[in-house]
Amino acid sequence: MAVVIRMKRMGRKNREYYRICASDRRSPRDGRVIEELGTYDPHVQETDARCTLDGARVQYWLSVGAQPSDAVRTLIKKYGPNGTHVKKMEEARARLSMPRIVPDAGEPAFVPAPKVEPAPAAEASAPEAAAAAAEPAATEATAVAEAPAAAEPPAE
Repeated sequence: MAVVIRMKRMGRKNREYYRICASDRRSPRDGRVIEELGTYDPHVQETDARCTLDGARVQYWLSVGAQPSDAVRTLIKKYGPNGTHVKKMEEARARLSMPRIVPDAGEPAFVPAPKVEPAPAAEASAPEAAAAAAEPAATEATAVAEAPAAAEPPAE
């Protein structure tokens, strides 16, 4: 059985990440694996913190004749047991594990004054409308009171 070390695509559309796996050469890319050896997430902002590898297991599979793919060969060369970027990787992972410090925004540069909307015409003239409604009622009441007196003949 020919063993290869390659990346298995995981995640969702437009947000992929990869598992670095030892698998049979005849199995499909995302198919059955023999062992998972690490991960690679291309969306991590720190370039040197994107890859994690189990160095001892990678060394084992390389010693028994597993052939890495081109991309995995580069990752092993950089971040493997004797990699050229191992120290940078550890520093980048330490920076990512620290809590993020967000500075205080301070006072806003410009605060707009709140808008005071003028009251609608119906609400502004409500007292006037109430007074106007009361005046015709009062005039009608006096007109009704005066009308019977005018209709009767004067009593002598």
